[in-house]
Amino acid sequence: MAPLVSGNGILTILSVLDIMVDMKVRAKSRQAAMTTVTATEAKTRFGPLLEAAIRGGSIVITKHDAPKAVLLSIAEFEALGGSPQPDLNALSAEFDGLAARLQTPGRRKALKSAFEATPRELGRLAVANYRRRG
Repeated sequence: MAPLVSGNGILTILSVLDIMVDMKVRAKSRQAAMTTVTATEAKTRFGPLLEAAIRGGSIVITKHDAPKAVLLSIAEFEALGGSPQPDLNALSAEFDGLAARLQTPGRRKALKSAFEATPRELGRLAVANYRRRG
């Protein structure tokens, strides 16, 4: 990596980028300090920790003294580039498209015959299907 000379010494470009990212995250954060809890403590105090996260805090969860997870509000998650909440209209359109593809004449006929089948016919078909699949 190419060194970058500053008044205080030599910094790598990676160090400068790390500092810039850290400054950006701190600027976006409402609360500079993060709460750290063990996994066991997170299990027993989940309700209050969740409320703290919703209010804008960040909770680091450790296991065997190593950070393993972070509890954030959805707003903080989205600000960090997480996926936004799905749009209800988009989900409805996707569902309608799937339903339309499933409603072919052949599938309608098969469904109708399944509902009209006698218990004996259903049993025979179940055994045949079981034998076919092994």
